[in-house]
Amino acid sequence: MEITFAGAAREVTGSCHLVHTGGRTIALDFGLFQGRRSESNAKNRKLPLDVDRIDAVVLSHAHIDHAGRLPLLAKEGYRNKIWCTPATRDLSAFMLADAAHIQEKDAEFLARRGKEHAEPLYSIRDATRTIELMIGLPLHTPMEILPGIRLTFHEAGHILGSAAVTLECEEGGRTIRVIFSGDIGRDGLPIIRDPEPPPGGADVVIVESTYGNRDHPSVEDAKANLATVVTDTAARGGKVLIPAFAVGRTQEILYELHELARAGRIPEIPIFIDSPLAINATTVFEAHPDLFDKSEALIRQTDRLFRFDLVRYTREAAESKALNTMRGPMVVIAASGMVESGRILHHLAHGASDPRNTVLIVGFQAEHTLGRRLVERQPVIKVHGEEIPLKANVAIINGYSAHADRTGLRSWMHRVRDGGSRPPRHVFLVHGEATAQDAFGATLAGDGFPVAIPEAGETKVIS
Repeated sequence: MEITFAGAAREVTGSCHLVHTGGRTIALDFGLFQGRRSESNAKNRKLPLDVDRIDAVVLSHAHIDHAGRLPLLAKEGYRNKIWCTPATRDLSAFMLADAAHIQEKDAEFLARRGKEHAEPLYSIRDATRTIELMIGLPLHTPMEILPGIRLTFHEAGHILGSAAVTLECEEGGRTIRVIFSGDIGRDGLPIIRDPEPPPGGADVVIVESTYGNRDHPSVEDAKANLATVVTDTAARGGKVLIPAFAVGRTQEILYELHELARAGRIPEIPIFIDSPLAINATTVFEAHPDLFDKSEALIRQTDRLFRFDLVRYTREAAESKALNTMRGPMVVIAASGMVESGRILHHLAHGASDPRNTVLIVGFQAEHTLGRRLVERQPVIKVHGEEIPLKANVAIINGYSAHADRTGLRSWMHRVRDGGSRPPRHVFLVHGEATAQDAFGATLAGDGFPVAIPEAGETKVIS
């Protein structure tokens, strides 16, 4: 067996790991690279191997940095199966079409302004072809996806439908057990269930390390901070502009605002969900209540988690544009989560220079993204090629991260090791920036794990 780390190696985007076993190749994820436009565009257009050499794809979840290049595979002629959970398939149907649409519209917008731009990676038709290849496999349901290769999904607790992956590969008269964490969630996050490390142990563990060098504030502290930001901004008559992933983070923040509104902890101001993708994703959430955490009070009290009196859904472009001329106070939640595309850019173009407003960051921002520049509070930001002075307040709430922190990752690894009859022979850290990976690698090595941190494109032989 060999594993090639074709993406999310020493970085947090472009998740893709190629498992070569028994003359077959399985791609674990096929995500989009994000960051510096020219650099990420070049990475996205270069496939790690010919599509006719990929026998199957296993998708951990629907976020674009894990699923976003699948339509490029379809465009290039991939016709084999893509395995994922049913909720991931439902979410991907909207997310991949939206990714294609955004690429097309952004290219058109920049072309009209005479700005440099790249041609879209793929079309909406390619996204549709991709969904036709997806097979929904429920959690805890072993399936032989290729001769001698069995797949099982377990709850990852990251977003709706997210899964940790177990591959049991028959090779040379023995079974090699590979666990891929996908993105590991946190205990106590709103709506979805807590992560469930796959039982039975593993020979090989490929584990994310996004927050491997630090711990998060508590979710309860995050909720209190959210109430403070909304209340203070409303008192100034401003707008709270929240760039949020359309899948997962938008629903979590909306759920928290619902709880705060019920408790009278925020003023009664309108909350706009300004993202067609987030609206569609919310309908997918509503279609999968079986995946919700039934221990949470709000889930037990109402089945209208995302539809309460303060919420307005703005699907049409004209409705979105109207928000820029409306006076506050209000809350606007819009994609994209790392502020690289979508309607949040237009809201920042109109609102980032107003000191009454707050830009609220509620998720991880990768290097070289506009979201990271907001976190750094750079005095001038560039939106659609135009320089905008950043005079709005910038607030950061890390407690809503959907990724496990250092303590959570370490606990997950110990539960994987202690839940089997054999400790892992190989542990590979992926999906993390260098500082986080180096720190987490040292932590795991101190715990006795055989840790390696692959470089991009590196192939490791599994002995």
